[in-house]
Amino acid sequence: MKILIADDDPQLVRALRITLTAKGYQVVAAADGAQAIAAAIDHKPDLYLLDLGMPRLDGVEVIHAIRGWSDAPILVVSGRAGSADKVEALDAGADDYVTKPFSVDEFLARVRALARRVPERHEEAPPLVRIGTVDVDFAARTAVGSNGPIRLTPTEWQVLELLARNEGKLVTRQTMLTHIWGTEHARDTGYLRLYLSQLRKKLEPDPSSPRHLITEPGMGYRLVISPA
Repeated sequence: MKILIADDDPQLVRALRITLTAKGYQVVAAADGAQAIAAAIDHKPDLYLLDLGMPRLDGVEVIHAIRGWSDAPILVVSGRAGSADKVEALDAGADDYVTKPFSVDEFLARVRALARRVPERHEEAPPLVRIGTVDVDFAARTAVGSNGPIRLTPTEWQVLELLARNEGKLVTRQTMLTHIWGTEHARDTGYLRLYLSQLRKKLEPDPSSPRHLITEPGMGYRLVISPA
C-alpha cells in the first residue's frame, strides 16, 4: 500500500517514513501543499496523511483538490486542536483527524482502520481529461474550452466525476441518483436528465448529438473521454 505524507516538518516526515516503512507501507513525501497535489497525481497513493498548516497550499485546499478526483482515505495529522479546524477538515473530505503530538500506537491504529477501506473504494477519476475540445482538471476543478473557462456547478462536477471514474462503462441511473442525492431520490430520474442536458450544453461540441456524454436508454449514462 502506498501512503503520501504531506508535512513541512522534515523530522516528523522522517519519523513517520521510518515507522510506516517498517510496517510494510510504501511512503511518498511532500513538503508543501503544491508538492502534495503533484505527488498525488504522479503516484496515486492509496492513503493520504496531511498536515493542515503547510506553505503554498494549506491542508484544507489540498483535501479539496484530492477530492476532485479521488476518494482514497485521508488522515489529517495536525497540531491544530480546535474543533473548528477539525470540522473544516472533515467537511472538506478528510476521513479522520489526529492531533500532534500523538502516540505511535494510536496513529498506526488509525492508519490500519483507514487502510481497511481501500479495497472497497471506487476507481479514481483521471486528474486530467479531455471531453471533446474541453480540458477538464478534476484536481483544480476547472474546465477550459476553446472559448475560455467553463463554469460547472458543484452538482455538475459530482455527476461528471462519477462518470469519469467509470469512463467507458455504463453507470446506472439508480447508482448515480443514490451516489449524488441519496437513496430517497433513487427514482427521481428528472434530476439526471436535467444535469446531463446542462453538461452537454457546456461540454459537447453538438449537444443535440452527444459524442461523449452518452445515454443508454432505460439504463443510465456512459462517458467517453480522451486523456488530456
